[in-house]
Amino acid sequence: MEQRQRADDTARSARQPDRRQGLHGIVRALATHLVSGEPHVRLAGVLESGLARALGADWLRAVQAELPSTERGGRGARVRSSGPTSAHDIYFELGLDGRPLDLWDQQMLDTAAHLLTLALAADRQLVPRSAAPRTSAGAAPLIGSSGQMKALRSRIERVALSDFTVLVQGESGTGKELVARQVHDLSPRRAGPFVAVNCAALVESLLEAELFGIEDRTATGVRGRRGKFEHADGGTLFLDEVAELSLAAQAKLLRAIQELAVERVGGHATRRLNVRIVAATNRPLAGLADQGHFRSDLYYRLSGLEVVVPPLRARRDDILELAQYFLAAHGPRGHVALSSTAAEALQAYHWPGNVRELQRTLEGALAMSTSRVIDLDDLPPALRGSYADVVVPSLEANDSLRTWASRYARLVLARSGHNKRKACRALGISYHTLQAHLRYRDRDAPAVRNDVA
Repeated sequence: MEQRQRADDTARSARQPDRRQGLHGIVRALATHLVSGEPHVRLAGVLESGLARALGADWLRAVQAELPSTERGGRGARVRSSGPTSAHDIYFELGLDGRPLDLWDQQMLDTAAHLLTLALAADRQLVPRSAAPRTSAGAAPLIGSSGQMKALRSRIERVALSDFTVLVQGESGTGKELVARQVHDLSPRRAGPFVAVNCAALVESLLEAELFGIEDRTATGVRGRRGKFEHADGGTLFLDEVAELSLAAQAKLLRAIQELAVERVGGHATRRLNVRIVAATNRPLAGLADQGHFRSDLYYRLSGLEVVVPPLRARRDDILELAQYFLAAHGPRGHVALSSTAAEALQAYHWPGNVRELQRTLEGALAMSTSRVIDLDDLPPALRGSYADVVVPSLEANDSLRTWASRYARLVLARSGHNKRKACRALGISYHTLQAHLRYRDRDAPAVRNDVA
């Protein structure tokens, strides 16, 4: 009996590391799935509301009790009344800032942090969401039913749960600021401020004062004021067009983001802040970093979580839905509709200016239209393009469908270099069908080449 008990104890002891590893893997997988879908989730995010805030101080004390090494060295273990607010604060408060942990302690800390993240996620599920996210005046919410937009919304919801820095990438006019606002509105920081900064408009000589603030009487006639970082304390700081900053400005920004602390111009005191950073750019930061035009350390600091906003031409199914939104938002009282030809022209256009260009186009069409139907003629010539060249003449001449099809086939053949096989692929028809269109000629049809390239 004694031998059997000893054997059971030995087996149980041998299984303990396996159980610890298994529990850690389960908790890590759940937290990673809920927060961002990325494998690098390490510590919990902000503790801003309800259950997560209440757990903050107790969680920190429990971790300290399990990590005796926190009682040694540097700053020592301390607990603030409001609890930790970020990954950096957790290390700072535990006295681990800059000190490595052994494997056991590191895994325990990671598991505890993932559990806290799950508590944060559970708390968020109990907070009712508004029917639509807040947007700036005149701005369109994230409208669209395409697969790309559904994936984008799902990504935003996961990213919003964490407190990690977010990099929003996309072409100009795709709605990067709207994405940043929705990340803020769906996060535990939604009650805090959302402060947007256009980095491209910052004057180099005033950058530090604008971002970090300035002390009173630093220079003659200068009054002290807070910078954008301090204005965003407790909320989200949105850095738009971050790729436009000079290398010197990037170095100053890197330190503030890394330390989450600022020092006002002319001051000596460091102010620690509780700010989430969301950056945006319409240029590929990875390529700029490779070319030496953007600091690699800042790029890696910003790109922990990335959200890519698709261009409008990649989600053409959303064009008419967006168009109806803009017509309802900016049109006169009463329903304003799109004609079928205008709708087809909108969907055929490549939209280099994306959603912003679509909005301005429809505003101009509303101003020029004399009825409650936006027609093809109400759209700008650049947008009508080849669609007007092909369709309008046939419409004005009252052509039959066979006549129109024959003329269109001849146009495609000409644009294909009179290569009939290539024209068949462009038209999606057989060679014999193309030949039938080419043989059909009305009395006004011009002579065409029928040679095969």
